[in-house]
Amino acid sequence: MIVRLMGDGQYQVDDSILDGLNELDAQVEQAVQQGDEESLRRLLSTMASSVREHGERLPDDDLSASDAIIPPGEGLIPDLPSR
Repeated sequence: MIVRLMGDGQYQVDDSILDGLNELDAQVEQAVQQGDEESLRRLLSTMASSVREHGERLPDDDLSASDAIIPPGEGLIPDLPSR
């Protein structure tokens, strides 16, 4: 499976870590629904660390399609200025 870490590149990961990533993803969804930004940042960081630890970074010129994308831990979308 190929996982893209936004801002960091793509990693080839073994299917053996998918259960853990899926569990973290479910927690990310719950944090988003609850508006819990602190947990969201922590969970995204944990997901990215797991991919880096257990995956093999692909060369930057590898154009393989990503099976999953993990956004950066600082948030999905930057805050927009208020009107």
